[in-house]
Amino acid sequence: MGLFEKIFGTYSERAIKQIKPIVDEINSLEPTMKAKSDSELKEMTNIFKKRLADGEDLDDILPEAFAVVREAAWRVLGQRHYDVQLIGGIVLHQGRIAEMKTGEGKTLVSTLPAYLNALSGKGVHLVTVNDYLAKRDSEWMGKIYNFLGLSVGVIVHDLKPQERQAAYACDITYATNNELGFDYLRDNMVRYKEHLVQRELNFAIVDEVDSILIDEARTPLIISGAGAKSSDMYEKADDFVCTLSKIVIKETDNKSLMDDIEEDYIVDEKARTATLTQHGVEKAEKWFGIENLSDPDNATISHHINQALKAHGIMQLDIDYVIKDDSIIIVDEFTGRLMFGRRYNEGLHQAIEAKEHVKIEKESMTHATITFQNFFRMYDKLSGMTGTALTEEGEFNDIYSLDVIVIPTNRPVARIDHPDVVYKTVNGKYNALVNDVKAAHEKGQPVLIGTVSIEKSEYLSRLLSRNGIKHNVLNAKNHEREAEIVAQAGKFGAVTIATNMAGRGTDIVLGGNSEYMAKQEMRKQGYDDMLIAKADSFADTDDEIILSARKLYRSLVEEYSKTTKSEREQVKEAGGLFIMGTERHESRRIDNQLRGRAGRQGDPGMSRFYISLEDDLMRLFGGERIEAMMSRLGEDFALENNLLSGAIENAQKKVEGRNFETRKHVLQYDDVMNQQREIIYAQRRRVLDGENMKEQFASMIKNRISETIEFYCNKDIPATEWDLKPIKQDLVGIVSGEIVDSFDENRKGLKREDVVSALVEDTLSRYNAKEEEIGSEIMREAERVIMLASVDENWMTHIDAIDQLKHGVGLQAYGHRDPVVEYKFQAFSMFEDMNKTIQDQAVRGIFSLQIRKGDAIERKVVAGPGKEGFASDNAGEEKKETKPKPQSYTRQGAKVGRNDPCPCGSGKKYKNCCGE
Repeated sequence: MGLFEKIFGTYSERAIKQIKPIVDEINSLEPTMKAKSDSELKEMTNIFKKRLADGEDLDDILPEAFAVVREAAWRVLGQRHYDVQLIGGIVLHQGRIAEMKTGEGKTLVSTLPAYLNALSGKGVHLVTVNDYLAKRDSEWMGKIYNFLGLSVGVIVHDLKPQERQAAYACDITYATNNELGFDYLRDNMVRYKEHLVQRELNFAIVDEVDSILIDEARTPLIISGAGAKSSDMYEKADDFVCTLSKIVIKETDNKSLMDDIEEDYIVDEKARTATLTQHGVEKAEKWFGIENLSDPDNATISHHINQALKAHGIMQLDIDYVIKDDSIIIVDEFTGRLMFGRRYNEGLHQAIEAKEHVKIEKESMTHATITFQNFFRMYDKLSGMTGTALTEEGEFNDIYSLDVIVIPTNRPVARIDHPDVVYKTVNGKYNALVNDVKAAHEKGQPVLIGTVSIEKSEYLSRLLSRNGIKHNVLNAKNHEREAEIVAQAGKFGAVTIATNMAGRGTDIVLGGNSEYMAKQEMRKQGYDDMLIAKADSFADTDDEIILSARKLYRSLVEEYSKTTKSEREQVKEAGGLFIMGTERHESRRIDNQLRGRAGRQGDPGMSRFYISLEDDLMRLFGGERIEAMMSRLGEDFALENNLLSGAIENAQKKVEGRNFETRKHVLQYDDVMNQQREIIYAQRRRVLDGENMKEQFASMIKNRISETIEFYCNKDIPATEWDLKPIKQDLVGIVSGEIVDSFDENRKGLKREDVVSALVEDTLSRYNAKEEEIGSEIMREAERVIMLASVDENWMTHIDAIDQLKHGVGLQAYGHRDPVVEYKFQAFSMFEDMNKTIQDQAVRGIFSLQIRKGDAIERKVVAGPGKEGFASDNAGEEKKETKPKPQSYTRQGAKVGRNDPCPCGSGKKYKNCCGE
């Protein structure tokens, strides 16, 4: 801590000092709120809304609104917000990140700003990392909102569009980051306004904000459709790479050294790259029968070889991915969870499928894409909460303009964080760890062991089994009951091995969790998981079976609470939960998350990390000084000192800095695409909103004709020398060929302006004649549909082209050009070309339109749930919504107005029913 902070306090302490008077005001209102009846407390919601309508802002009513929520939470859930939770709620309302330690009740904290901001009527999104938490929190905290008269919705996978519309229309909506992003993309693919599901992006509170806005920022959300590319080349490239020899190095700054290496390809562990050597290039040219692998004509072959090299040299089974049901499933490097439905992009996923000899899925075409960085920056106000954010404060500020406020704990942290213990070898480290687990287990102290991969968790499990230590293993292969396994990690004598997924969002209660013990007992009695989930639900129901199960569940919880209470004291005497980290992660946040599993709400606990110089982090980033120091030590000799701790932290900082630069680099490129996406989506939304397209089509016709004539009819050349044949070919389907032929017959004194004027006049005349033929209403609808179809088709093609540009523009660095600047320039030019193509295609489409007068244009949902993923090549057909066809009605009396109720009795407007 610097001198300034010693005198004036840290940034967080100064911010909290400014918030304290608001907390005092909330506390002063507590007696007033307690004195109110339930109906009076509920009525406060309407009073707040009226005050906002009369000109007050959210800050004006904040103290009273927070006091109301606190009292409602006590009456409904029996939970009262602590003062530190009020501070956290104010920080979130201010659009900042609240760092709150594990067990401090972040879920309850979020109810304060959620209620306050929902009073504006613009909607609030509570963002969680998975469907389970979204559903749990919406039902649990939803009791508070419902009591106060606000509606609550939840967005989970497989909801129908109508259900999504209803959930987003609620005052407060719980959803995962994935569902929010995909719904935004799908909304910008629909053809009719009534198919939109989201409303404006007003205010988001992001739980586990570091996981969503930092860890997942590098890979984009993608909605894709089936492509037509063959997978044969993946198998050919894989067969070729299987014949090659490789050399693995920590890093190299001199790629020319590859010429002197006898092996066929080189794997750079630090850079995570795999590259052919000169020997490898020669083998590739011979294998594929080509003269020069670097020739642009062989770019496809080169690309497939590079992906096969990465699949074999970099991507590892049970670390980066697993094989499940004959499919390759990605393992999230930060959480250890399986990422179902997501695929690596650029053909890497297919290369891994070829490597593992499972079915190779077809490549796909991207329909829509966005990064979380750009999606969440679209919210009018953004905030977040997590137990670990301060180490990434610079990135939060730089990318999202969010500052981090560290909220003090309700009770002092009693956990003892022991210094890291460092060993020369992995074997020495594991021997020491097993001995410490034995010692803790013998006295009944629960142990949670954190590992960085599935492979290492299974290896450690085998070691413990050999030593007769009973334990649970939690990794991506057996994640189904993740919350239950983690919740029971605090039982007396429990030993749990977990990957980094270690139950974020689940409290580890010392002595065991009575709720999960009750669920286990109900399973023994024959209740299935679905009924148990309903028994644990806060949702209202009249179902007697559910009510009976709920009664049993609550009685069991009460019974086990007595058992866990006595066991809790035993665990406390044994020292509390012991967190053992088997190695340091690349990010200090992940280590802090693991460490934070112990010591909740003043509970005792301890933590220690066991490290070896053979760990990837130390091997690649530890530095020669540490290696020289440890080289003189034996395998089982442990070393603890400040120098080592500082060196380990510096190694982590190096990796964090490198990863930040990678994310920032991704954002530089995506910002260009984001500007174009905003333009396209804004234009698209205007069309959806019913903007009259007639003037725009007339303008596009004039522009298209003018540009063509200017190109072919040079004003500095006599009209007699103009070549008019290309004009007919270029404007075929738009202008009349006879008009162009008439110019050919009479060129004397012909001016370019005359040609443009005559062609425009004739074309607009035919345009108006078509409108008279089919009717203005159908013509407007046709213009709208044709324009949207043209935009969507060309935008998809543009996304693919831009993606290709991004991967090839790096070569500009060899010509001493900035790749980002060159990318921006070329992307702008391509965007201009795309816009011209859109207009040309739309104009041609309107003239080729064949609709008989009286025909209706069928409406379909063109952007259903579809296939989506992170960096996904996942192919799939989009689902279409089918609606029951209304019974046709023949008019016998007066004409029915478009907005009148339909005479068929459907209850819809005529224009949306038989008149459609």
